Amino acid sequence: MKSVWLMLALGATLVGMNDTIAHDSKPATATAGSRSSDDPFLWLEDIRGDRSMAWVKQENAKTAKQFIDNAEFDKTRDSILEVLDSDARIPLVRRMDGWLYNFWRDKAHPRGIWRRTTLAEYRKAEPKWDLVLDIDALNKAENQRWVFKSVQCLKPKYERCLVSLSPDGGDAVRVREFDIPSKSFVQGGFDLPVAKTEVDWIDRNTIYVGTDFGPGSMTDSSYPRIVKEWRRGTPLTAATTVYEGKLTDLAVSAMHDSTPGYERDFVQIAKDFFHSEMYQRVNGKLVRLVVPTDATVDPHREWLLVQTRSEWAIGGETFPSGALLAANYDQFMAGNPRFTVLFTPDAHTSLASYNWTRHHLILDVLDDVKSRVEVLTPPPSATPDGTWKRETMPGAPAMSTIRVADTDPDHSDEYWLEVAGFLTPSSLQRGVLGSAPAETLKQEPAFFDASKFTVSQRFVTSKDGTRVPYFEVAPKDMKLDGSNRTLLYGYGGFEVSLEPFYSGSVGRAWLERGGVYVVANIRGGGEYGPQWHQAALKANRPRAYEDFAAVAEDLIRREVTSPQHLGAEGGSNGGLLVGNMLTMYPQLFGAIACEVPLLDMKRYTHLSAGASWMGEYGNPDTADWNFIKTFSPYHNVKKDGHYPPVLFYTTTSDDRVGPVQARKMAAKMQAMSLPNVWFYENLEGGHGAGADNQQSAHMHAMAYDFLWDQLK
Repeated sequence: MKSVWLMLALGATLVGMNDTIAHDSKPATATAGSRSSDDPFLWLEDIRGDRSMAWVKQENAKTAKQFIDNAEFDKTRDSILEVLDSDARIPLVRRMDGWLYNFWRDKAHPRGIWRRTTLAEYRKAEPKWDLVLDIDALNKAENQRWVFKSVQCLKPKYERCLVSLSPDGGDAVRVREFDIPSKSFVQGGFDLPVAKTEVDWIDRNTIYVGTDFGPGSMTDSSYPRIVKEWRRGTPLTAATTVYEGKLTDLAVSAMHDSTPGYERDFVQIAKDFFHSEMYQRVNGKLVRLVVPTDATVDPHREWLLVQTRSEWAIGGETFPSGALLAANYDQFMAGNPRFTVLFTPDAHTSLASYNWTRHHLILDVLDDVKSRVEVLTPPPSATPDGTWKRETMPGAPAMSTIRVADTDPDHSDEYWLEVAGFLTPSSLQRGVLGSAPAETLKQEPAFFDASKFTVSQRFVTSKDGTRVPYFEVAPKDMKLDGSNRTLLYGYGGFEVSLEPFYSGSVGRAWLERGGVYVVANIRGGGEYGPQWHQAALKANRPRAYEDFAAVAEDLIRREVTSPQHLGAEGGSNGGLLVGNMLTMYPQLFGAIACEVPLLDMKRYTHLSAGASWMGEYGNPDTADWNFIKTFSPYHNVKKDGHYPPVLFYTTTSDDRVGPVQARKMAAKMQAMSLPNVWFYENLEGGHGAGADNQQSAHMHAMAYDFLWDQLK
């Protein structure tokens, strides 16, 4: 059971990774003591200030004139938009009470529609959909620019839902109660103003809510510090406090498990993205689930699953990092923990995810960053110490990814799988374990001619001797003469894995032009489990950058490309990655696209949600600055440096990383009279950089055209 705050990692948005689209509640301010007196660009931290926005408008105009106001850009943007708006895309669905629900954006519905259909209809080439909520119509009626973010519906009937709407695509949302039978918002129902809010249903008349209750109610990381129980018909001020955390906590949340016969309530205190404590709420008291704070804990029916991030000794046994363990929940809570090992990693494998069906557990295992799926069947409840049965589910094509798109753990053993590869368009399969084998219900069309390309996986030795994999998508007739325009993409943080994926945007905007596309699986990610991630934490952060540079050097050594033809792209934490390529390894690259990035690592904890990432990078207000400063691009850029052309893009409404860092880096480089420094800021879109398909196509086209132009 993961809190949404633990899933809102800095890299929840991987810019350019796929073709689906995933407000500052207050300005990025800081205490006087945290301000750097020798920073001449602090004024750009006033996110919506007149002076800041005038600078943004000026820079946008310059960048638009150079890279946007031309026919080639229009062609690239329209080609990407055609993919994003295509009716042939797979409408991914979530089952709720016999209906299949889908949120959909296209040309006719730029902000999107929430709709539903039946399984029988969904099987058809052109299903008939029942419209539930039209966001564009809502915006017109309310004179707003709402962006649909998420929805939580009350089991078992799924008639009442809590809909989260962002005013501009950021993480801060307004939460409103919605009634599906009448297809309308509930008059006088649960309604919370715009804030970084987390809610969960307890029953039809009660919810858990963590939100901005007033001064001091949010953590330093800008997430809820207090969680309350709120009853219908009472003012929010009368809600009962369940738990108050500390300002230094990442977030506090509460959850209700409504599974019949296993109804339980939990409170989770996230200390940072990798450490948390979970408590069961029993008769008003909190009883802790005693597991390591860095482990993921998941109660489900009679079972408790624990996924370790570090070695754990318990009950006379020692379990390794990256293992998945199972115990009987009641026995565990009674102090008699007896764990069964469900997965143990090795040098080549890690556990990417797991999903319950009614009677089974599906494991998604990465084997050298390629998927395989296993099905585990637990022993009967009467014999919790019995053997778990293990079977292999038929695999996916080579160099591919299998993702469990949905299951029905309350009622059936139905499962939905999404399968894709770099050159294999996504397909959606449905099956029922034990009775109906998987069948392909939907197949996405090819958005580019994949027959011209080939995919390979290669390994390179990094500076410290570590073996690092990367994927290369290249023309079959590629000449190894160093002349190929090559785009190297990476992330390397927050235990996020970069697996094979299909992108019509990448295919059209890069591959079909004759380019080579490379994805580096560097340390800091989760490709080889927690240890792969931890190898690049804090003082070890440069290992991720050494890995990325090693891949770049290997591409040059093999004469796939050369420095003047090699570009780097990364967003968010990946923006910090390519920012360090700019300052540490400028000789390896001909151009860099740095998107919604972190760059000022001295100030990051005082900007937007930055305080939540100290578990990843360290605290620059302590002695940690001695190592953090070595990978702070804002502090390492030099006036006399020789840097490749760079494009920084961000969004005004990004309330996770914020636009401040990209602004300041661009302004500082320009003030140093460094050439070819470009900046662009979209007003909407939050950390995803686009509030609709049109905006997303615009931003991606700008990055691809900039790189293609500079690498010629």
